[in-house]
Amino acid sequence: MNLKNQVEWALHCCAVMMALPEGVYLPAKVLAEFHGVPKEYLSKALQALSQHGIVIGTLGPSGGYRLARAPDQISFLDIVEAVEGKRSTFRCEEIRGNNPCVPRRHRAGKPCTVARIMWKADEAWRESLRGVSLTDLAAQLAEDVPDDVLAKSRAWLLERA
Repeated sequence: MNLKNQVEWALHCCAVMMALPEGVYLPAKVLAEFHGVPKEYLSKALQALSQHGIVIGTLGPSGGYRLARAPDQISFLDIVEAVEGKRSTFRCEEIRGNNPCVPRRHRAGKPCTVARIMWKADEAWRESLRGVSLTDLAAQLAEDVPDDVLAKSRAWLLERA
């Protein structure tokens, strides 16, 4: 499985937006500079998040993005599917039908064993991401990132908001 790098960017941007005071929006340019990623590509990910009701975007001099819902109401899966779509990570090409040793009557019917196993793994992966909210991420960040780094990052972002 290979997710677009915009998924990582979107997850990080949502993490940053959790710390915004009410009514404050972060421009895509600021988010791109903060994360060191191209603004044009990040803007596409932010637009996808907006279209899926994860963030709210505003225009104008104080425009930008902020979370549209409470962090506990946004899962990692919500963000991944907003950027990547809801399609399965595995696509069965039905190559078993090319096997010259299998009679035609055995080729039709239920999906192949490989596909069923892969689809089950895909659902387990999605279920795992469904169970992790941005609030869970915030708790983990509080453990992993030193307080001074969190404070400096917040100050840097708010100066540019």
